[in-house]
Amino acid sequence: MKNISVIIPAYNEEQSIVATVESVMDALLSCGSGSEIIVVDDGSSDSTFALAQSTAAKVVKHSCNRGYGASLKTGIRTALNGIIAICDADRTYPIERIPDLVSQLENCDMAIGARTGDTVYVPWNRKPAKWFLRKLAVHITGRDIPDLNSGLRVFRKSLALQYFNLLPSGFSFTTTITVASLCDDLEVIYLPINYHQREGESKINPAHFPNFIMLVLRLAVLFRPLKVFVPISLLCFAMGLLKLTLDIVAAANQAGSLGAILTSLPVVSTTSVILFVSALQILLFGMVAEAMARRAKPLPGIYTGTD
Repeated sequence: MKNISVIIPAYNEEQSIVATVESVMDALLSCGSGSEIIVVDDGSSDSTFALAQSTAAKVVKHSCNRGYGASLKTGIRTALNGIIAICDADRTYPIERIPDLVSQLENCDMAIGARTGDTVYVPWNRKPAKWFLRKLAVHITGRDIPDLNSGLRVFRKSLALQYFNLLPSGFSFTTTITVASLCDDLEVIYLPINYHQREGESKINPAHFPNFIMLVLRLAVLFRPLKVFVPISLLCFAMGLLKLTLDIVAAANQAGSLGAILTSLPVVSTTSVILFVSALQILLFGMVAEAMARRAKPLPGIYTGTD
């Protein structure tokens, strides 16, 4: 088996960090002898750091809370191996599936544990937001996405490094690397996994939802601009057409006949003209952005990363 580096970001996870590391150690028994576990303590205020140091993991500490994505990027920089696995420290993911995901890298660029198994615990108040974000990402990428932001996945270090400047410091790290990989037509495989109720308090709250939406839209503008600009252009055109129809109806009611409209009354309002011109400008801007995205330097071929 290949050597891998497992990165565990942790912030105030004293209840579960030791058990998580032990579970990863058990999972790595079938992997290469040079595999490693990296715990990145993200400025925890409890005993997470001390407990992590008591395990066999390599422990890196942030002086303050910098975010989930920042912890993963620190772990990726620290990793000695070419294959990276990430998992959360809250015992929600089936860590024993890591070797299954690693084995899939022979046929793909990234293997993701999709939370579509027999037992999946997702709080009801998060389901509408997750559904909307996934549908938006599917529209942008044109690919089926069973799980947009799963925290259990395996990928090559080279894949993460080529997107490093795009990867955010917050919880949207996994969303970003998923959308970016799919937009660049990289091969992503999903394996169904179970997902359990977390130990401790969740760090995600409803305030993160608008940030996720803006993130997906920014990635769309960067990778697939027409997916954003064409709908907006069509919306402006439809609004202009509706306003023009209302202008004609209003003028007809005032003049009493269609002939009088054409000869004596102004029909097309300034608002209609602005909407039609805006639709054309937005479409042209999107076409220029699409051309620039197409001319960008191509990414490495599929499965060519260093293991």
